[in-house]
Amino acid sequence: MPLVLSEEQRLLQSTAESFFREKSPVSALRQLRDTRDFDGFSRPVWREMVAMGWAGAGLPVRFGGLGLGFTELGVLLEASGRTLVASPLFSTVVLSATGILLGGNEAQKSALLPRIANGDLLVSLAHQEGPRHDPDAVAARAVARGDGYVLNGTKVHVVDGHVADRFIVAARTAAATAGASGVSLFLVERSAAGVSVERRIMVDSRNMAEVRLQDVAIASADLLGELHQGGRVLNAILDRGNIALSAEMLGSLRAAFERTLDYLKQREQFGQLIGSFQALQHRAAKMFCEIELSRSVVLKALQAIDSNAQDIALLASLAKVQLAETFRLVSDEAIQMFGGIGMTDDEDIGFYLKRARVAQQMLGDEHYHVQRYAALRGY
Repeated sequence: MPLVLSEEQRLLQSTAESFFREKSPVSALRQLRDTRDFDGFSRPVWREMVAMGWAGAGLPVRFGGLGLGFTELGVLLEASGRTLVASPLFSTVVLSATGILLGGNEAQKSALLPRIANGDLLVSLAHQEGPRHDPDAVAARAVARGDGYVLNGTKVHVVDGHVADRFIVAARTAAATAGASGVSLFLVERSAAGVSVERRIMVDSRNMAEVRLQDVAIASADLLGELHQGGRVLNAILDRGNIALSAEMLGSLRAAFERTLDYLKQREQFGQLIGSFQALQHRAAKMFCEIELSRSVVLKALQAIDSNAQDIALLASLAKVQLAETFRLVSDEAIQMFGGIGMTDDEDIGFYLKRARVAQQMLGDEHYHVQRYAALRGY
């Protein structure tokens, strides 16, 4: 499959970039930060995104979606990354809707996916428990009781968890097991007794939450997928999440690079444009090469999801490593080339540096994914 977008995908890209440039520029994120907005994202902008069908972009038509592929969803995320858009697109549409599609039964899909597609339902994935990403380290427990389960545990770094109506929670149901085995996924209502949520505003001005679950009663109908088999579904969700996050990071680092090039063409030093300095040209050329490689890696990974390829897990880790390292390179170089003004809050380039640091850590940093890639290759 050629590593280029189709004409329809390029049209979607152009439409999305124009929309986000007009409706949600970087200044919108700055305003959300400065006002400490309760939601952390613009509800009116989200409603417009929903009206265009983007909340159901990757969902089948029978569930109210557009029936597009993950490649098209990646195009939307890349466009949103260019202006650092804060929205439930990643938490609800990528992670949670994907989880319901992969693990849910027909009744769960029919009940939840149309509500996601029409913007009535926000869902967050609650799986991480420690400071570092480790999907096998699940200590939360769900114990069978009557015709259901009782859930106890604490989840951290739950993306957009402060506004979620429901959570997909990973909990261990087989007490004697470790790793991915013996883990199950559950749908948990935010309003359920015993659920408490505390918002965490991250350094990039985006939102996560800590979710505490104390003796939360769950009906058997809220088991997502097969009992004890949730680890397999969770890893599939995280693979798709890392690929989608890499697409968003690609948009952000491309925008940061373009802003830096523009600055090199404007800033004068010693009577010359600093873009004429050979040392800076070499550094810009290195960034350009890494960005082009990143673009190919992301598109290959997105296409692998749509074709249900066997190497999705490998490509997910490859994409995350490449994009994390490239985003680090571009954001670091941007600050260096902007100089002192780049360190001030008056200049937007700092928002890209902060987003880079958070995105690098989400769902596993490059060190985690290098080791995972090696393990998947048998090393």
